[in-house]
Amino acid sequence: MLDIKFIRQNPKLVREKSKQKGYDVDVEKLIKVDEERRKLIEEVDQIRSKRKKIAEQRDEKKGQELKKELKDKEDKLEKLQEEFYFLIREVPNMPLDDVPIGKDESDNKSIKKWGKPKKYDFKVKDYHDLGEDLKIIDTQTASKVAGSRFGYIKGELVQLEFALNQFALDLLTNEEEIRRIASGYNAKPFIPVIPPVMVKPQVLDQMARLEPKEERYYLEKDNLYLIGSAEHALGPIHINETLDEKDFPIRYVGFSASFRREAGSYGKDTRGIFRVHQFDKLEIESFTLPQDSVKEQDFIVKIQEYLMQALGIPYQIVLICTGDMGAPDARQIDIEAWFPAQGKYRETHTADLMTDYQARRLNTKVKRKNGASEFVHMNDATVFAQRTLLAIMENYQQKDGSILVPKALQKYTNFTKIPA
Repeated sequence: MLDIKFIRQNPKLVREKSKQKGYDVDVEKLIKVDEERRKLIEEVDQIRSKRKKIAEQRDEKKGQELKKELKDKEDKLEKLQEEFYFLIREVPNMPLDDVPIGKDESDNKSIKKWGKPKKYDFKVKDYHDLGEDLKIIDTQTASKVAGSRFGYIKGELVQLEFALNQFALDLLTNEEEIRRIASGYNAKPFIPVIPPVMVKPQVLDQMARLEPKEERYYLEKDNLYLIGSAEHALGPIHINETLDEKDFPIRYVGFSASFRREAGSYGKDTRGIFRVHQFDKLEIESFTLPQDSVKEQDFIVKIQEYLMQALGIPYQIVLICTGDMGAPDARQIDIEAWFPAQGKYRETHTADLMTDYQARRLNTKVKRKNGASEFVHMNDATVFAQRTLLAIMENYQQKDGSILVPKALQKYTNFTKIPA
């Protein structure tokens, strides 16, 4: 959530930038409730101070009067506090100034392209047909076992997925490699984590990721949600903690299964496993000092680009517009890989800068060298998800129906192609 002081000082800006993200926020009501709340807090503190003095004087009658008055004001304050926290949590994060203003994905801005899409001398197949022909993707059996939007990944494609992840982990945990490919940035390596795939509702809410609930899988008996990304469990890893400035940046890379209902995607990507209810994902979560968070996002995108270039997959970088970003995002940058069978770029990577929006809700702070404490800034980003596998399949397909393995992955797979 935003700092209430910032909202009080910039009501017009908060209203305008909220509308840019598609949120009609009642800023005036929030400020009014905050004023009433602060006034009542002062009154409650004054009554408590009076009660302490009356207790010393042993005036029981006055003490009972103050007790009743205090109870009435505390009840009112509790309701005001609830209303205040509801209203302030409705306010989205403010998009940075370089974020394009727009309503939806049609207003996103491509800012860079890398690699030229290959020209084939044969009719290319999409990843689904390739997968079925090579018996490495099976959606028919999955639909019998689990229903629609599920798939079995089999054989060499499983080995290719683990090769992708090991390739990324070797890089992200190696300080020398990070310094080599991202010179000019802090080269501190990432700590690998396998997080829980279930989190408490209140924690997901503090991450500002509980909504939309229709996208989440809820386990009613256990009062837990299945995560939609490792970010949902990595972000709260320092909940209610004050960290030491000397330890920053703090970087994690987490591997997990991810679960999404895809409730809002009716009719989209119904064929194959591009948009599914369950998939594997390697995800970055980073905690930085406030002044370093924008540079950290740029660093993360640099890492993502290196990984895609090492795979030799053409891509474009897209700056996401205000209306297409999530509520916690201050800036979102996507990488879209080229899919030759579709003849277009499709999103495979996201890098989200949250500033202190999530940290304020999670109460994650840093103690500065001068002794002051402030909220940290947070970034999260995709390293590899299963969509990258599909991009490899389409871009590396051969005329005979086989699929070559990118050179960067061959030492992990111990084979150079998936034979027809």
